[in-house]
Amino acid sequence: MGRQATSEDLAWRDFALALGLQIRRLREAKGFSQEAVAYRAGLSRLTYLRYEKGEAQSGAPANPSLRTLLALSQVFDVELCDLVPSGPPDLTLR
Repeated sequence: MGRQATSEDLAWRDFALALGLQIRRLREAKGFSQEAVAYRAGLSRLTYLRYEKGEAQSGAPANPSLRTLLALSQVFDVELCDLVPSGPPDLTLR
C-alpha cells in the first residue's frame, strides 16, 4: 500500500503542472515544436513532453534539474525567473 500524499506533495504537483503550462506557453509563443525545444535544450523529446505535462517518467511530479531549467530559459530567451511560476510551494521542514 502506498503512502498518503501530503499537502506538500500536492503543492509540488500543482507547481510542476504550472511549470509545464508555462514552458508550453513559451514554446508556443516562439513557434517551436516540442522536438526543436528538446534538441536545443539537450533533452529527449519524451523527457521534454513530460515536463510540459508536469510529470516525471515515474508519474511523480516533474522535478527538472537547475541545468535543465537554465537550458530552457536560454532556448526561450527569457530570464530564469520568467520561466519558473510565481508562488512556489514552501519546501522547508517545520
